Amino acid sequence: MPSDSETATNEVPDLVDAARLGTQPQTARGKRTRDALIAAARTVFERDGFVDSRLVDIAAEAKCSIGSFYTWFDSKDEVFAAVLYEVQNDMLHPGTSRIQATDDPVAIVAASIRAYVDAYRRNARLNLLLTQVAAVDPRFREMRHKRGRAFVTRNARAIADLQQRGLADRGVDAEVAAEGLSGMVSRLSYEKFAMADPSEAPLTEAQVDTLVEALTRLWTNALGLTSPDLRAD
Repeated sequence: MPSDSETATNEVPDLVDAARLGTQPQTARGKRTRDALIAAARTVFERDGFVDSRLVDIAAEAKCSIGSFYTWFDSKDEVFAAVLYEVQNDMLHPGTSRIQATDDPVAIVAASIRAYVDAYRRNARLNLLLTQVAAVDPRFREMRHKRGRAFVTRNARAIADLQQRGLADRGVDAEVAAEGLSGMVSRLSYEKFAMADPSEAPLTEAQVDTLVEALTRLWTNALGLTSPDLRAD
């Protein structure tokens, strides 16, 4: 789940290998061109899919020549890595941070789930592409796995802390709980947004609110957390 992303920056590995991000610009003009290519690549990838995307289409979308593309990137894999690097913190947030004694733990969980769902919605197509590419490219798969494990570890620490303070069920293994509950939120977000039928209307804000409330209830009930606004009638 997402929360406190700035604090987690040093704890969570990058989604891609920083050595695979292409040539770094030394001038403002070079940075503008490279940034335009990354933005264009995201547009083309999301529109055409990774397999069917062509470098000439990315260059055309960026309004530059294919020669300019090769100034900054060697391949489609490399520019895809650059796209992921630019948005990785928005796509896949870290988990819950430490919940202070004065905080309502249910409210923190609810806010974390809301942030995750909103971020997933903003990047639904790119998350789908990442899943597809990771299935066939072991480099992306390994980095995605390491990043996912870091989030689970962060959630497990938060759960264990709540258990030690008597705020969560101590009979539940914190690591297993973090894996299961994080997986639930991630999988349902994938089904609702990444796998949504493009011929159907997207979820309304009210429907997203219902989704977040249900996920919050499932998460907090599984850990034995309660607050007045979420107790059963």
